[in-house]
Amino acid sequence: MKYNILGKNIEVTKGLENAVIDKLHKLDKYFNDQTPVQVMLSVEKQRHIIEITIPFNGQILRGEIDGKDMYAIIDDAVAIIERQIVRFKNKLRRRHRGNPVSFAEDFMGVDYDDDELLKIDRKKQFAIKPMDVEEAIMQMELVGHTFFVYRDAQSEEVNVVYKRKNGTYGLIEPIVG
Repeated sequence: MKYNILGKNIEVTKGLENAVIDKLHKLDKYFNDQTPVQVMLSVEKQRHIIEITIPFNGQILRGEIDGKDMYAIIDDAVAIIERQIVRFKNKLRRRHRGNPVSFAEDFMGVDYDDDELLKIDRKKQFAIKPMDVEEAIMQMELVGHTFFVYRDAQSEEVNVVYKRKNGTYGLIEPIVG
């Protein structure tokens, strides 16, 4: 794998870089040598954050975790990526067969039963009424959820507002095209 390790509000020392690469070697059995891996290490106040992103063929595997000790959370972030790989292996394999930036052949030889892993446990239906983003945020807060689906009053498109970990809000808008 090709590593790109960056730091935000933290100096990426050789020791820290070696620790990250050492832990990421656990993922070598899943990917080939050309797979890019981006690691962002950052510090916000007393919180250390590691984000591992592995983009390939339009798909993105991403693991993010925070904690008080950067060295301690590296294992957790790698474990998140590994769970995603194993859980979605068969589906990802069908989409990326024959591509040079792909999974390692040894990993592809083992089958996992992903039918049980991707099971819808509950289904909800609700009417979507037109509203603006502020009303959608208020509705989300009133029902106590971390996201809310609504139809934008201006564009008539279905949008999603969500609450981010840092307490701010995000908006997902479709791109028509």
